[in-house]
Amino acid sequence: MKGWKIVNIGSIGQVITGNTPLTSNRAYYGGPYPFIKPTDMDIDRRHVDNWAETYSEIAFKKYKNAFIPKGATGVVTIGTVGEKLFQAHKPCFTNQSVNVVIPSEFYDEDFVYYLLKYSLPKVSNANPGTASGRHHVSKSNFSSIPVSVPESKRTQCRIAFILSAYDDLIENNLKRIKLLEELAQCTYEEWFVKFTVKGEKLKVDAETRLPEGWERKKIGESCNVSGGGTPSRKIKDYWTDGVHNWFSPTDLTKSNSLYVEDSSEKINELGLKKSSAKLLNPNSFMMTSRATIGLFAITDSPFSTNQGFINVTPYKDHHKAYLLYAFKHRIQEFKGYATGATFPELSKSKFKVIDIVWPIEMTLSLFQNFTNPVHEKITCLSKQNRLLKEARDILLPRLMNGTISMDN
Repeated sequence: MKGWKIVNIGSIGQVITGNTPLTSNRAYYGGPYPFIKPTDMDIDRRHVDNWAETYSEIAFKKYKNAFIPKGATGVVTIGTVGEKLFQAHKPCFTNQSVNVVIPSEFYDEDFVYYLLKYSLPKVSNANPGTASGRHHVSKSNFSSIPVSVPESKRTQCRIAFILSAYDDLIENNLKRIKLLEELAQCTYEEWFVKFTVKGEKLKVDAETRLPEGWERKKIGESCNVSGGGTPSRKIKDYWTDGVHNWFSPTDLTKSNSLYVEDSSEKINELGLKKSSAKLLNPNSFMMTSRATIGLFAITDSPFSTNQGFINVTPYKDHHKAYLLYAFKHRIQEFKGYATGATFPELSKSKFKVIDIVWPIEMTLSLFQNFTNPVHEKITCLSKQNRLLKEARDILLPRLMNGTISMDN
C-alpha cells in the first residue's frame, strides 16, 4: 500500500516481558504499583480497571527495567495467546505471560494498541509448539512478527482516533453498567441486611432477629434450582442449526455485564431432548458453580446452560431480584460449601439446603419494582456495546489494511 511499510513488532519500540516476584516473599507485594496478569484482563476490553495484586517499592526497585508506562500495550503470549491484550492507562507491571510494546517517538501509542489487536491472529500463529503443549510465543518470536504500518504518524493518529471513539463509548457504557449493578447491590444491602427500606428502619423482632413477618427457609424451598448439560459433541445433529442459547461459563467471563444476550454456541431441539440441558424462561438467572464459582447473568430470551451452572427459577416473578442479589451478596459464603479435588464445585444438593432469609411479599415486590428499570438500562447499554463492537470490528481491518484511506 502506498504510504505504508512492513516492519517487525520489535522495531516499533521497546519490547519487555514481565516478571512475577517470589510469591513467598510478601515484601514484594502490597504497594502502589498495579501488577496486571492475564487473569485480570477481560477479552475485548482495552483497559484493566481491577487487579488482584500490586508491586511494593521493593519489587519496583528490583524490576524497574520492566516498568510499563501509561499508553504501552501488553499482549498475552503464554496461555490465552491470541485472545487478550490491554493498553495501560496508568503505570504498572505485568507478569512473564505478557510481552509489552512501548512505542518509540515515531509511533502513536493508541495506533499501536489497535495494530496489535488486529495482529492477534499473527501472535497466535507465532507459537512454535512446546513440549508441554502450552501455547507459548517467545519474546523473540513475538518481536519478529511482521506488521504493516503507515509511514506517517499523522495517519496513525487518524486511524487511532476513529477506533478510539468506539472504545471510549464502550468503556463509558461499561462504567455506567457497573454503577447500575452497584446501585442495585447496595440497595439490596440497605433493605435486606440493614433492614432499612426506602429510608424507614424496620422494627426487628428480638427473638427471630428479623423484621416482622420475615422468616428463614431453605434455598430449595424458595425457588427451583436446576443444573445444565452438554449434548454429545460426537453427534453433530445435536448442534446443527442450533437456535437455543447454550451458555458456558466462558460466555459470562466475556460479557463484562450482568446481562448476556447471546451464547457462543447454540443447540437445537434434539440436543435438548438428548441431554440434561433444560430450556429455561427469561425470568430465570444463572450462576456459575464449577471452577469459577459466582459469576451471574440474566438474559431476555429462553436459554440453557452446560453443567457448570446452578440455574435459579423463582416461583413468582417478583422474587427474582431478591434472589439474584441475595446470592450475589453471599457468594464468598457459597464458595465455602464447594468441594472437589481437581476444581471446586458447589453442588445443587448442598446449595438447596442453605438457609435464606425470606421477607414479606410486599417488600419483595417493591425491590423487584426498584430493580426493573435498573436491569432494563443495563440491558440497553449492553446491547449498545454489542453494536459498537460490531461497528469497530468492521472498521478495524479496513483501516489496518488500507481499504479505507486516511490520506485525505
